[in-house]
Amino acid sequence: MELQQMRYVLAVAETGSFTKAARQCLVVQSALSHQIARLERSLGARLFERTSRSVRLTPAGAAFLPAARQCLEFAERAVAEVAAAVGQVRGKVVVGVIPTVAAVDLPAALRVFRERYPDVRVALRMLSSLEMVRLVREGSLDLAFLGLPPGVTPEGVRVRELDRDDHVAVVAAGHRFARRARVTLGELAEEQFADFPVSSPGRTQSDQAFAGAGLHREVAYEVTTAELMAGLIREELAVAVLPAKYTPQLTGVVTVPIVDGPSRVEHLVWSSGGLTPAAAAFLDVLGVSPRSP
Repeated sequence: MELQQMRYVLAVAETGSFTKAARQCLVVQSALSHQIARLERSLGARLFERTSRSVRLTPAGAAFLPAARQCLEFAERAVAEVAAAVGQVRGKVVVGVIPTVAAVDLPAALRVFRERYPDVRVALRMLSSLEMVRLVREGSLDLAFLGLPPGVTPEGVRVRELDRDDHVAVVAAGHRFARRARVTLGELAEEQFADFPVSSPGRTQSDQAFAGAGLHREVAYEVTTAELMAGLIREELAVAVLPAKYTPQLTGVVTVPIVDGPSRVEHLVWSSGGLTPAAAAFLDVLGVSPRSP
């Protein structure tokens, strides 16, 4: 069984297409199909169900996938460890990030990292904070930037608190609150909101603040990015509650302090086990020791 065959299987599973997988792997489709067929023969089982319209994993394929992914990760890590032993940093680092990260200028940090370690590939994943904690524990993410309510501490990972931030109301320039010095939660509760999906930490911080004040609010628009949220606000379709230090990145909106509003804590988390040389190098660029408590 060859590593390249495993890469081809993973590419087909991820793209749902032999054509797209071949394009992603930079090979002709016939070569990719031939290698997967060879692997299926050696395993004695079909990994994919192929029709003229779709490609789906068989039960055998679904069973094969996790071990194949882990095998490739171990192989990549072995190559990276050998390179590190001779003074080179190579491989891949997978970084998770919330949509409203503000404690770190991530694009600037990534630029510095690329300049120092041009042989390392960086992959970004934008997910919810709690999901990223789980993925860091499992090893699918090397490190992640989180935003959580005060008093909530990520478990099973190493943690560095980066910043604390109060939330502000975000409204359109023509909104009735736009020229106010401050606004109360009770006043905001009369408005229609745009917010992140229910149960996500970004949403929970606001939900808890309103519930704690005995207030109900209507979230008319659930979105996954702050940019779309800002677009809805500019069109006067909704208001929002967002971290104050993030909102300068938004254009065409006005922010107003909230009396007794929600707040959040930004954290950087990474594996409590061994880090790859690339992940350790990324922490170094951020000025964080991998052995920080």
